[in-house]
Amino acid sequence: MHLSQNEEHNFSLTKFESMLKTNDILFFDSNEFEVIIYHYLENGKFALAKKAVKLGLEQHPHATNLQLFKVEILIFEDKLKEADEILNNLHEIEPSNEEIYIQKANIFSKRDAHQQAINMLETALDISADEAEIHALIAMEYMFLEDYKNAKLNFMKCLELDNEDYAALYNIIYCFDFLEQQREAIDYLNMYLDKNPYSEVAWHQVGKQYFDLKDYDRALTAFDFAIISDDTFIGAYMEKGKVLEKMKRFNEAIENYHITLKLDDPTAFAYLRIGKCYEKIKDQDLALQYYTKAVNEDPLLDKAWLAITDFHFKKLDYQKALYYINKAIAIDEENVLYWKRYAKINNRLNFYEEAEKGYKKSLELGNYELETWITRCDLLINLGEYETAVKVLFQAAEFYPEIAEIEFRLAGLYFTLNEGTKGYYHLKNALSLDAEYAIVMEELFPIIFNRESVKTIIEEYQNK
Repeated sequence: MHLSQNEEHNFSLTKFESMLKTNDILFFDSNEFEVIIYHYLENGKFALAKKAVKLGLEQHPHATNLQLFKVEILIFEDKLKEADEILNNLHEIEPSNEEIYIQKANIFSKRDAHQQAINMLETALDISADEAEIHALIAMEYMFLEDYKNAKLNFMKCLELDNEDYAALYNIIYCFDFLEQQREAIDYLNMYLDKNPYSEVAWHQVGKQYFDLKDYDRALTAFDFAIISDDTFIGAYMEKGKVLEKMKRFNEAIENYHITLKLDDPTAFAYLRIGKCYEKIKDQDLALQYYTKAVNEDPLLDKAWLAITDFHFKKLDYQKALYYINKAIAIDEENVLYWKRYAKINNRLNFYEEAEKGYKKSLELGNYELETWITRCDLLINLGEYETAVKVLFQAAEFYPEIAEIEFRLAGLYFTLNEGTKGYYHLKNALSLDAEYAIVMEELFPIIFNRESVKTIIEEYQNK
């Protein structure tokens, strides 16, 4: 009785794993070892693959393919010198083996010698039976070099050799996007669609290009063709929904998002978009219902937490807004957008210490917008933390030198701290930058602003 190829593979695996359990040494031919090793590598069972290579080479020490598997494992372990030595020995025996050049290229790539990797792969290309795979590897090396033009050309060659290689198609569009060649991307996709008119992936990509160009009518048509080509294509319904939102056709957008929920497990993103649509058509109850579904479905989706927080903030229900942003922060306390909302809400509630804490955390997490520095400073002034406010403004000045808003605040703070010399220095500096911003001093430091000496200097600059 003859076994099918799959049955033979399964038999070899079962036999090998049985041998490991019993510590018996069984014989396998080199092809069986290749199947076993490939299976383990494909399934991420690295330790078992390594064990199979070791046993395989003990039984077949001169088997080239087993040695190449060993090389692959050594490269993975960053043992590049040892891998290179094996490849040099194999090259003397089999100079026309393309896999040797591919693995040599892999080593060059790991050493960041990407041009040398490309040279190796071009040698492999001359002897390879699978040109598409080599072009894909060459393209990736060009990507490492940020040479997107040549990467794109090699991915195009992959697609010419296999017109259903959607990974290559996606990478081609990625290169067009990086090169900001959206019109060229559309021309290329249309040329591809002339030969493959029912490619839902290509129609989907055309739609995305038109969407980025804000040509929503053409984008909508493209997504419709993607759906005609495959009426279960969730991505096309999702993108169509986004286009319909832009066209303010919110009820139709909701319909398309609901189709995605029927085709597969519900996603927080779909719930979020439905909630946004309901909010736009003033159905507050359903908007809140879908925002709640979104945060429950995926508590890590920050846009959902921000949407439900903003929903309550716009309704002036600051306590509920604070409740939801606190829940969001409890899940991800490194999210700068959460802390900015936290600060803004607490400010509205007149919880100034908490608001200041929020802006401080936002700055610590890298949100260096001028408004964040300024608002934190104003809160510190309100709290009487004048020296800390000065430090904050000097930090802000490192990012935003010669800004009148900063200088006027520094002037007011130094006068408040009875450091008049510094106060006059920053006042004159601020007035020379933009005298109109003197209103900052009037609002934050009214007593200082009404000093005769200060008013005289301000009027002098404003009348210039």
